[in-house]
Amino acid sequence: MFEQIIPWVLAAASVATGLVAGVFLTFSDFVMRSLVASAPVAGMEAMQEINRKVYRSVFMVLLLGMVPVSLAIAAYGAVSATGAAGAWLVAGAALYILGVFAVTAAGNVPMNKRLDALELTESAGFGYWAHYGQRWTALNHFRTAGSAGAAICYLVGAMLLAGNAA
Repeated sequence: MFEQIIPWVLAAASVATGLVAGVFLTFSDFVMRSLVASAPVAGMEAMQEINRKVYRSVFMVLLLGMVPVSLAIAAYGAVSATGAAGAWLVAGAALYILGVFAVTAAGNVPMNKRLDALELTESAGFGYWAHYGQRWTALNHFRTAGSAGAAICYLVGAMLLAGNAA
């Protein structure tokens, strides 16, 4: 019975991770370009508000919730999954933990905190804003690829496991 629900759990993890990837893609594709193209004060203020509101969002539940889920998937993939499915699951978890969570914690969050501390009238803040937009977006591209890659890996793992169970 347990083995029959695993592909469904992995498919759900793939959807959740894909939703995270979609949010990141939105920022990489056009949100950050739009904010950086705005007047510095307007772009900075908008990003400060986005960063403050994200903590109480469904996105944050998915972003952080997929960390323990990914660890559990990695453990299952390494210990219990058969054949290539295990490798796909471990790879997906590594992509999520390293490419999404670690990049977020070590890169984007510290930049967000520094941006939040800036006064919107500081000329030094405007210089940081130009750097922020370029660097934050580059890091976000990694998060987009990491979460999309993890979603694909989880889905492939689910399909392989479902094929083995049939």
